[in-house]
Amino acid sequence: MAIAEFPALLEKARALADRFAPGASHHDETGEFPLRNFEALHEAGLLRLTSRREHGGFGGGLAEAQRVVAEIARGEPSTALVLAMHYSHHHGLSSGKWPAHLVERVSRANLDGVALLNSAQVEPRIGSPSHGHPPETIARRHGDTWRISGRKQYATGIPGLRWVSVLAITDEPEPRIASFLVPTNARGLEIVETWNATGMRATASHDIVLDDVTIPLEDVIDPQPAAQGLRRDEAGMAWYFLQIASVYQGAARAAADWLARFASTYAPGSLGAPIATLPRIQDGLGEIEIKLATNDRLLNTAAADADAGTLAGIESAGVKHQVIENAVSVTTLALDLGGNPGLRRGNPLERHHRDVLCGRAHAPQNNMIRIMAAKSALARLAGNPAEAAASLQPQAARPRLAVVGG
Repeated sequence: MAIAEFPALLEKARALADRFAPGASHHDETGEFPLRNFEALHEAGLLRLTSRREHGGFGGGLAEAQRVVAEIARGEPSTALVLAMHYSHHHGLSSGKWPAHLVERVSRANLDGVALLNSAQVEPRIGSPSHGHPPETIARRHGDTWRISGRKQYATGIPGLRWVSVLAITDEPEPRIASFLVPTNARGLEIVETWNATGMRATASHDIVLDDVTIPLEDVIDPQPAAQGLRRDEAGMAWYFLQIASVYQGAARAAADWLARFASTYAPGSLGAPIATLPRIQDGLGEIEIKLATNDRLLNTAAADADAGTLAGIESAGVKHQVIENAVSVTTLALDLGGNPGLRRGNPLERHHRDVLCGRAHAPQNNMIRIMAAKSALARLAGNPAEAAASLQPQAARPRLAVVGG
């Protein structure tokens, strides 16, 4: 059931998207993190959307979160991606995996100001944990503290984060994999500015290096036996997949709107009328609108099912796959229809296309999602539902304990 405040919050999101859009080209050119955007989101109350009411939030679910994310992405998608990660983590505070003192700490800071939260999981040598390898970042117990060392890639939004949830493996006799809540101002944490992608440039998804970073022993989240591999719950997967897809849906919508405005006003002398009167342009605009409407239906229905607890993991992964592919198709077709004017750096269309292309990079990539779906189907048809469910998880990690603990 939608929260009572949501219509007003969604209107605020739409207004902020319009406000953020003029500065998007600056952030794209410079890679500067859009901190002022998050200050505006805080002032509007939107950073509290998915926090529970007892924590000062609105208690919004995925249905509300993905619509706000898509709206913000229409204006500035890098802001939307960091917001999506923030929403997922604040919803996850109520999962029972976070210790009470961390829930209180993070929730309180979220009320007081911009206190963004995201995770750091990808590593230079092993890539994403979705590939099944345990992390090489090590958390060593030292008295009543953990000392964490390692390097992480693609720490999205790192210049604006208050905390980063670092995935690491412990050096205990029976190692565990867990996330460790690390303040970004902790001694020994260094940001290495490596992010120089073709799109989504203002996410500032730089590397971080942790050199004996010390945190309290109790600031650990969801420890799991390393021998069993990293396991993820379907609810968390749905939040990740659907919000990621919503970012690129919003960016594709911005491209479609630019094209429609351009086609309605651009009238070559040889035609004597706006190009929107041409059947070819109308056909292309219609195809774009159908793809975007299909995406909206997929996202809205899947998010409602996820909030009701009836969405399977492979379904949310499939929605991510299809929405992003449709978004890429939309911006590609928009470039074709827009011609040379759409390729000019002064116009936003080519930026929207570059941003949307980045959607394919989010793990698991499309080929992995298709393989997961195939294995699930084969196992289901073979009458093995347990194997079908297991096929939707990342490969079981097989930690090389002698190396990791060394």
